[in-house]
Parts: sequence; C-alpha cells; structure tokens
Amino acid sequence: MSKTITIDPVTRIEGHAKITLQLDNEGEVAEAYFHVTQFRGFEKICVGRPFYEMPYLMERICGICPVSHLLASAKACDALLAMKVPPSAGKLRRILNLAQLIQSHALSFFYLSSPDFLIGMDADPKERNLFGVMRKHPELGRGGIRMRQFGQQVIETLAGKRIHPGWVVPGGVNEPLSVEKRDKLLAQIPEVIAIAQKALAWFKIEFEKFREEIRTFANFPSLFMGLVTPDDRAGYYEGKLRFTDSHGNIVADKLEAANYPEYLGEAVEPFTFMKFPYYKPLGYPEGMYRVGPLARINLVENCGTPLAQQEWIEFRALERGAVLSSFHYHYARLIEILFALEHMEEYLLDPIITKSHARYSASLNNLEGVGCCEAPRGTLIHHYRVDEQGLITWANLVIATGHNNLAMNRGILQAARHFVRSERLTEGMLNRVEAVIRAFDPCLSCSTHAYGQMPLQIRLVAPDGKLLDAICRESFSEKHV
Repeated sequence: MSKTITIDPVTRIEGHAKITLQLDNEGEVAEAYFHVTQFRGFEKICVGRPFYEMPYLMERICGICPVSHLLASAKACDALLAMKVPPSAGKLRRILNLAQLIQSHALSFFYLSSPDFLIGMDADPKERNLFGVMRKHPELGRGGIRMRQFGQQVIETLAGKRIHPGWVVPGGVNEPLSVEKRDKLLAQIPEVIAIAQKALAWFKIEFEKFREEIRTFANFPSLFMGLVTPDDRAGYYEGKLRFTDSHGNIVADKLEAANYPEYLGEAVEPFTFMKFPYYKPLGYPEGMYRVGPLARINLVENCGTPLAQQEWIEFRALERGAVLSSFHYHYARLIEILFALEHMEEYLLDPIITKSHARYSASLNNLEGVGCCEAPRGTLIHHYRVDEQGLITWANLVIATGHNNLAMNRGILQAARHFVRSERLTEGMLNRVEAVIRAFDPCLSCSTHAYGQMPLQIRLVAPDGKLLDAICRESFSEKHV
C-alpha cells in the first residue's frame, strides 16, 4: 500500500517548513513536496503607507537578511524619485551589502550545515549541531563565529545597529563614514580573510567524502540567473540580469530588472505558501532556474579579486560546463565570503568613501519603481506602485529563496529516491533529504508570499485526538503576469 513519510519540522534552516514524501505501492518514493507552512503578507501590509517608509518596513521581513530588503527597497524608492545616489553613498551601500553576505553565509555554512560535514550525516542529532562542532572541532567553530561577528560588526559600524538598521534611505545613506570607523574596519579584514582561507582549504578536502551526496543533492540541468556587471563580475549591488544554461551558455543577457514581468512568471501551488518563479520563455515548470552563490559563480567570467579569482578557477574546473550539484552551494558560499572581504577592503581604501555628501534629495517623480540587488540567497526584487501623494497602492516582492523553489522541490525528490528505503527508515536517510534544503539556505520568513486565493484547512479533533471533520479549500493555481 502507498505510504506518506513526513519530516516536520525541517531543521537548521531559517523559518518553518516540512517535507512530505509519498511512497507508491512498491515502497518507492513517488513524489516529494517542500511545504512552507508560515505566511506573512508584507505585500498587503504596506498598501497605503508613504513610499519613504518602505525601506524600514520591508527590512522587518527578516532578522537574518534585513540589509538585503533594506537595499532593494531603497533602490525601488530611488527609482520613484528618479535619481542616483552620491558616489560615496553607493560604495557605502555596497560595503553594507557585502557585510550582510559575509555574516549570512557564515551562519549558513558554520552554524547550520557544518554539523553534517564535521559530525556526520548519520550522527545523533543531539551531537549534530553547532555545540557538537565546538566540542569536536573548536578551531573551525570559533572561526565561523568570528566571521559572522565581523559581518555584523561592519553593519553596526556603518548603520548603527546589527539588525534592522535605519541608515539606508531613499537618495543615499543618512550618515557618512568617518576615517576612524573606516580604519577600525580595515584593521580586522586580514584576520577574517585568513579564517576564510583556512575554511576553504579544509572544505576542499572534506567534500571528497560526500560524493554520493554531490551526485544526488539537486544535481540536474537547469538555468541559472543573477546580476552581472559590465565587466562580467557578479553584480551584488547592481548590474543586469543574465540567464545561462547547464552548459554555461548565455540564454539571455543584459536584462533590466525593472522589466522582470516580461521574462519572469510566478506560479502558485496548493501545498505551500511560497511562490514558484519561472523563466517565461520556457513556461512552467520547465522554466526552472537557480539563483544564489552557485548561480553567481556559474554566471560570471571572473571574480575580479586575486584570492577569490584563484578559488573561482578551481571551482569551475569541477565541471566542463556549469557546476550543477546544489551540494556545491556550500563551496560557493566560502568563495563568496573571500570575494566579499577582498572587495570590501578595496572600497574602504577608496578616499571617496569618507566624503561627507552621502544623500541627495528629490520629490516624487515616478509612480512605479523597481529595486534589485543580490541577497545572500540570490536575486531580490522589490516592485512598488504609488499614487500622486506617494502612498503605496501595490507591491510585489520576488524573493531570493522563491526563485529556487522549483529546484528545491525537485532536489528533495531526487535525494529521497536515492537514499530513502521504506523497509528500513533511518534518521540519517531523512537528514540527507533535509540537507538538500540546507544546501540552498532558504530564508522562509522572506519568501512566504502567496498570490490568489489562500489555501485553508480546518480540522475538528476530539479530545482523544480522533479526527471528527475537516474542511479544505485549495488555493488558485494562478500565474502572475
């Protein structure tokens, strides 16, 4: 008989989710679903608010990556004002974005995923956590904590607060960087670069032990999408969107983020509150693509900083075309941390960074604005419409984690079919299915935005736990155009 296996909750991720595996009559995995079980309606909450409040409202979407929403929202507001920010403010925003990348990637790699590598995929969950890492591998554990601390300290030094800072504003930033603060940040970078290099050297040996996981963790052909600069580097703060295929060939290039509805659609399924973006020319679900560290490393022609460039060359040598296994999101994160540290140092050494003019002023000039940047987990788009008084009438958020939704669902199916054996379930089997999701490092608080009618389930349960009645309303499976 058919059977359902539920993994609830999915552990060591940001947010709330479960996985359902459906087995057929022979006990083989037939389907797999990644259910995001929380809902947050920020696109509706903001309607009626003045547009200049949006950066501070939108960064409340998440406590892990608030800077990403702060920047994308501020850039959308810049577009409503029809203005560019001062050069010093542009570089300060870039530094803030890189600091966000460092702290978030350190959290994902060292706190959430390294227990699988260091303690073991099959280890007791009581040991397979950060505390177990600190006991058995204290140097790596301390290094990860220090790296995240540095990223948070940069955010605090620039913006006044580590979480939900109110520093980035439409038109620039509200306070310039002093020479003293700049020098304080510069003095710490060599230490953190050394930590990143040690982590990379260790992981390049360690991942050889996970060949089976590399083969089966969302390892399949797909498109990749991300921002790219004119000199073919990853555009973490700005750039044009590029799509490449699994062979590394460019499918579409120099796409304006403001025109995203022309090439991105958003579908909805009844089993999750997270939308399913797809590449419109290929349709749904064939237009699956991936974003984030793996995509960014695959999309670019160079890193542009000496240490990260060498690591990028080694990474790309893993495959003849694009690197397809989502297990290598972990590897790509470490390379991006190194790149972010080198690039941050370049910006801090630029004399313009301490210029006092850090904000321009303007009135409302456009009734529609789109802001786009690269969050740690991938491309983030904020799209606002306002009335003549500058009040928000409509908003759409295309979240980094959402872009990967199709790939995550297909990835857990691939891993479950390989590892799960219904006649003898083990914790390690199910942990590997969860680990596919951890490789993508989803931020579910950011990404739970649904379109159309919301699904509804009401269950009437007796005191003894017996189900007496149930009402179920499915969501509309619409596509947002």
